Amino acid sequence: MTQQWQGVAAEDLDTIDTATGLRLATRSRRLLGSLLRPQLRGISAAVGLLLADQVALLAGPLLIAVAIDRGIPAALGGRTGPLIWCIAGYAVTGLADALTVSAFLRLSGRIGQDVLLDLRERVFAHVQRLSLAFHERYTSGRVISRLTSDLDSLQEMLDKGLDGFFISLLSIVGIGAMLLVLDVPLGLVALAGFVPLGLLTRWYRRRSQHTYRATRTWIARVIVQFVETMNGIRAVQAYRREPRNASIMDGLSGEFADAETEAFYLVARFTSILRLVGSVCVVLTLLLGGLRVLQGSLTLGVLAAFVLYLRRFYDPLDELAMFANSYASSAAALEKISGLLDERPAVGDPAAPVKLPVPVRGEVVFDGVRFSYGGPEILPQLDLVIPAGHTVALVGATGAGKSTVAKLVARLYDPVAGTVRLDGVDLRSVADADLRRAVVMVTQESFLFAGSVADNIALGAPGASRSEVVAAARAVGADEFITVLPDGYDTDVRKRGARLSAGQRQLVSFARALLADPAVLILDEATSSLDIPSEQAVQAALATVLAGRTALIIAHRLSTVLIADRVLVLADGVVIEDGPPTRLIDDAGPFATLHTAWHTSLT
Repeated sequence: MTQQWQGVAAEDLDTIDTATGLRLATRSRRLLGSLLRPQLRGISAAVGLLLADQVALLAGPLLIAVAIDRGIPAALGGRTGPLIWCIAGYAVTGLADALTVSAFLRLSGRIGQDVLLDLRERVFAHVQRLSLAFHERYTSGRVISRLTSDLDSLQEMLDKGLDGFFISLLSIVGIGAMLLVLDVPLGLVALAGFVPLGLLTRWYRRRSQHTYRATRTWIARVIVQFVETMNGIRAVQAYRREPRNASIMDGLSGEFADAETEAFYLVARFTSILRLVGSVCVVLTLLLGGLRVLQGSLTLGVLAAFVLYLRRFYDPLDELAMFANSYASSAAALEKISGLLDERPAVGDPAAPVKLPVPVRGEVVFDGVRFSYGGPEILPQLDLVIPAGHTVALVGATGAGKSTVAKLVARLYDPVAGTVRLDGVDLRSVADADLRRAVVMVTQESFLFAGSVADNIALGAPGASRSEVVAAARAVGADEFITVLPDGYDTDVRKRGARLSAGQRQLVSFARALLADPAVLILDEATSSLDIPSEQAVQAALATVLAGRTALIIAHRLSTVLIADRVLVLADGVVIEDGPPTRLIDDAGPFATLHTAWHTSLT
């Protein structure tokens, strides 16, 4: 499968050079450290439980060696005390092992869930803070992938792999030390297997990084395609795009399956070679140990203890192999998550915010503003003053720069050059919370959240009373249709406001904006979804509501524009006509032409 899929950032590619890999690893370790620091006390307690468990485990084979070499001979001589003490000691070590492991698993499980909760909250909060430019570039499907499949990979490691890793690691270290204490030559033979195992692990680590980056990339692309298809399901069904989407999903799913299969093959090779090395070392140790027992240079009890230790010594290697597999997958996931958290808002809060005047009057000034979205300039040079309390309409052909002007006033973007000021204060110096209270934007989208109509209106002022919510709805003419809904203002609008028509959703968004009572209100094609009666009702309400408030209206339907104090006609980001709508109509210029065309379309 060689087809190249578009829309994926360079960091998502599975071909990453060494320098980039080191940078990603450093960033991931930094994130992991910040997640683990608050858990240091719990981690210390967990390590203490593991050490206690290892003491209990290591004591068992020693007691068996003592029982064989001393306890049994003593019992044959009539003294059963040493043997009984060895048996009792072994039972105590078994009980201690069970209790400490149980306590460790409970504690490590809680730590793991706390880490995941912290990370999930960080990602969600961070994504909400990121600028509009980020969300237009980084698809929602990739964000969902970070919060689902990537976090699932981390959870699998924390729930299943991390416990086994620490237990196995301490077991190997402790048993290795005990083997050398029991018999240095034989212990060195047993430990010699770690030379090829170290080389094998190094090989696996390098290969697995590449492999699991690929799996994280392809599952993200699968989720992106799924989310895009479901979000556009109406267009998919209307234009019979199901076969095309199915073909794309088959390709992506196939690539993901291939990447997963390669990962399985890799861990299979790693595990099989690991077991082979372990088995060879056990055979060599038993062979040499047996010969030394026959020669009388090693006691049978010590050899028995060696056999028990060796069983516990190489069995954990399987756990380490499984952890290496889980770790490789979670490390790739952590790279993706750390990359998301490393994104910085293009429009961030200022380091030293400047307070807006109280009350905010609403004067908006564009001073030498230039702007582009990374390509040709949309606004080559804009100088504009909108006095406080004035309603200004922007009109012009599609792509003239009308919505860009609105987005700069709402500070969804910052200008490339020049400044946008509100009451004399550069918007880049205003804290985001203060700006959102002063400037509210109503767009064509009119997005509603699942929940009651009242809750959606109160989004503009969370502390508003029911009477204030109702008053805002009446001001824009929404009360009439809301009161006939099954539960009135308590009616659940469902996901994205699906229970309401497009015009009704737009009216609710109007009521939401008006309840927020901003100093500056931006209407970006906000009446485009309204039918004629609804539009007339909104216009009647706006004439009263916008009095004394600065308003910026962007509309193709010129009936909304005619209520403005002033009309600006834009072409290629330049104001080519400016004045009251009635005067511009009389001047027979570009606006008069637009007005005539609009009027003709109504007849």
